[in-house]
Amino acid sequence: MNITAIYPGTFDPITNGHLDLIARSSKIHDKVIVAVATSRAKTPLFSLAERIELIEEVTKDFDKVSVIGFDNLLVDFAKEQNADVILRGLRAVSDFEFEFQMASMNRRLSPDLETVFLTPAEQYAFISSSMIREIARLGGDVSSFVPEMVQQKIIEKFNQR
Repeated sequence: MNITAIYPGTFDPITNGHLDLIARSSKIHDKVIVAVATSRAKTPLFSLAERIELIEEVTKDFDKVSVIGFDNLLVDFAKEQNADVILRGLRAVSDFEFEFQMASMNRRLSPDLETVFLTPAEQYAFISSSMIREIARLGGDVSSFVPEMVQQKIIEKFNQR
């Protein structure tokens, strides 16, 4: 039985923590779709096209991984992609309540779609995209939190502003 996992998020920017979950998920699932949300509620640093391009570049060595943008309800997108599992990361206990609520709603909307939680490796447990953006905006060094290519794109973005 082939299992397709969908890993949704805004990935603005993609971090080493995200990559850790993608790599580990690709070991236990036959296919992993990184589902990049347009995120109208947030004001992303990178456009949807830029985020997709960055993720494609930093995941190019993962055979089982594809990257697709989406702008609809996650459960509908998962059905369109024939996904079996929604992959979510839990960094801390504080993530659990929100993620549990989302998993419950998704199960209600699509009972056949399971949610699987992975915790990141310890060295990535505290990393978030919003923290990365704030550190970079203030001129801090984010090189240990994101791939080098992503760091360069972040620097370029803030230099343009």
